Amino acid sequence: MSAPVTTPDTDSPRLSKKDRRRIIIGSTIGTTIEFYDFYAYATAAVAVFPFLFFPKNDNPMVGLLASFATFGLAFLARPLGSIIFGHFGDRIGRKATLVGSLLTMGIATFIIGCLPTYDQAGILAPALLALMRFCQGLGLGGEWSGAALLATETAEPGKRARAAMWPQLGAPFGFILANGLFLVLVTIYGDSTSDPTASFLNWAWRIPFWLSIVLVGIGLWVRFKLDETPVFKEAVDSGKKVTSPLAEVFRNAWIPLIAGTFIMVGCYTLFYLVTTWILSYGIGPVERGMLGIHYNDFLVLQLISILGFVIGIPVSGHLADVYGRRVTLTWVTLAIIVYSFTFSFFLSQDRATKVSVLIFLCIGMFLMGLIFGPMSAVLPELFPTNVRYTGSGISYNVSSILGAAIAPFIATSLAVNYGVSAVGFYLLIVSVISLISILKTRETRDHDLRKI
Repeated sequence: MSAPVTTPDTDSPRLSKKDRRRIIIGSTIGTTIEFYDFYAYATAAVAVFPFLFFPKNDNPMVGLLASFATFGLAFLARPLGSIIFGHFGDRIGRKATLVGSLLTMGIATFIIGCLPTYDQAGILAPALLALMRFCQGLGLGGEWSGAALLATETAEPGKRARAAMWPQLGAPFGFILANGLFLVLVTIYGDSTSDPTASFLNWAWRIPFWLSIVLVGIGLWVRFKLDETPVFKEAVDSGKKVTSPLAEVFRNAWIPLIAGTFIMVGCYTLFYLVTTWILSYGIGPVERGMLGIHYNDFLVLQLISILGFVIGIPVSGHLADVYGRRVTLTWVTLAIIVYSFTFSFFLSQDRATKVSVLIFLCIGMFLMGLIFGPMSAVLPELFPTNVRYTGSGISYNVSSILGAAIAPFIATSLAVNYGVSAVGFYLLIVSVISLISILKTRETRDHDLRKI
């Protein structure tokens, strides 16, 4: 990258268009790969793992809930990943740490595609699956904050949220890649969940996980071409680098740590309700109170609705730069609260159709894009440069435990025992918590990242 020119009245150096294109590509492609790996597991957690990795039981819900438990394990690992990778990101730099997180995630995902099933290895199979899922969480725990900092610390003045929205697009792009590939596979090989000898459950489900290693190679090639962020270089040159970023965060930045965590919790809950939980509810058997939509058809509905996610992210990035972070997040959270009252209207078994489910998904995904888009600017802006990687990563990933790890599990239990409207009430409660946190947090749009 060419040498940046820093101006005294801006919070980022001037970079050439070529430099900014590299940064956009580098931050976006990395998060796309990471989220592809994550969503490949999320899809398989519903359609594959309950039948191949957990002992058969008279109640199929047991296998599903066990699969969701391993799904949630990664979220427990993500704060640990943010601490480990955050330490090195704040000590040695953003670039090298991003390479490490990408390798951790990609290798773990590839190994999942090679694992033996329960019938082949017994209890060792789900144990290895859980271990690899934990490693996936470590990798993603370090990935997001590094990619967000790569974008925010090199953004043009007044356009930080719009620059930071690029790594956020990795989430829907990864979702499209993972679910699109699963759709192709079930279209070609079928999706029988009752016959483990059928092609899809026998071997074809492994293909998305094997392909991860190819994507990782592409991501590494792109990231090795990037330079360190000038904001981090300036912090090092001025002696602001700390020996223990984790201790520094808890000593001097614990208030933004808590605020960032609860700002994100509603966002996470919404997303994993309209991606992971809704898949299990949509394709689940009618006799158990679910919708019984064919798996292939439901994947099509999800892939259509994800376009709302793609649209919402740049819209909210623009709004957050023009009107501010607090205003944008407040109005979107209020819209999510209204949306939480529509679960019964769109999804109740006696009135749900494919059209109503699609409308529900499209609205939810668009709202998800609106709330998710500014987060890669909001969370880094809460912390000083010398602990920004660690602080933003911990907030982002602890909120994943509170808002995502348990969301599919809780929502499945609520829907089975109290009906789908109870799931909406669950989203309502979590969104109110986020709204309170947003209202209590200062506006950060005009902060100079070098002076925070």
